[in-house]
Amino acid sequence: MLEHVAGTDRLSWLTEAPTLTDAQHARLDAWIAGRADGRPLQHLLGVAPFWGLELEAGPDALVPRPETERLVELALASIAGIAAPRVLDLGTGSGAIAIAIAREVPDARVWAADVDAAALAVAERNVRTHAPQVRLLLSDLLEAPEVRSLLPRLDLLVANLPYLPSADADTLPREVRREPPRALFGGADGLDPFRRAWRGSREELPVTAEAWFELDPRNVAVAAAEVRADPAADGRPVEVEADLTGRARFLRIGRGTR
Repeated sequence: MLEHVAGTDRLSWLTEAPTLTDAQHARLDAWIAGRADGRPLQHLLGVAPFWGLELEAGPDALVPRPETERLVELALASIAGIAAPRVLDLGTGSGAIAIAIAREVPDARVWAADVDAAALAVAERNVRTHAPQVRLLLSDLLEAPEVRSLLPRLDLLVANLPYLPSADADTLPREVRREPPRALFGGADGLDPFRRAWRGSREELPVTAEAWFELDPRNVAVAAAEVRADPAADGRPVEVEADLTGRARFLRIGRGTR
């Protein structure tokens, strides 16, 4: 907060602390009060770091988490070597995943969809700043015709959808409770959005395409078992990948055999 209010980095504070103006003092005091009240730091500063970028952040879209950078790494590995890969980021929120992929793979064609118009407005501003080639779409998962029409052409479907069980609502840290609930909760076991996305895409996702989902470590194994047992999966390999702390978090539905 000191760095942001003074416009200087931490090293400057250690070598020669600047003198704050009255206005800067007032802003810092307001931010301290906001933190004491449980407001996320990123909401106060208006920005969140992700993939080496500074993205706009606020109460309209889920603040991107560091663990989701691992999802980006897995997604990039999935499309490595594919010329002009076609990627759909489902439930894009702030646009973080789509932007990171578009910046790393300049020839990729990247679409990003979200059901929430307010979140999509945040994504639009982030896209405009960091990756204007990303195309944004308003859609309840795969319901919009334009989004559904993309499925047969994709090389990669990637999604960080709401995945917390609804029972978590009363036990979350105060900062997390300030996030938009629609971006957090996925029904009784947290898997409702995943199930809708998988069942809506399984028939039309090409055999040459993969899907990656970020899920709760408590339910990712359940999701994997459901896909393995689904006849419509047509022999697609299903794997669970750990995050950087060693917790199972990411579900890969690989290229199939049909």
